[in-house]
Amino acid sequence: MLLRPLPVTTALALATTAMMPGIEAPRIKTGPDIGSPVPQFALADQRGKTQTLKSILGPNGALLLFFRSADW
Repeated sequence: MLLRPLPVTTALALATTAMMPGIEAPRIKTGPDIGSPVPQFALADQRGKTQTLKSILGPNGALLLFFRSADW
């Protein structure tokens, strides 16, 4: 039986890849750790008024929601 080179090469490549250990991508830090203190900030809101951490905190804390509209 004569085997064609492409299927044999493909089968060998798949078998070799299946036996290789998984390679993990390096982890990239994308934000602060959970439970870490919020850094001080001063940013303009949608009306141009400067907001700070102190100005948005209420008796139960604060919730920041960053939203990018879908009509960009």
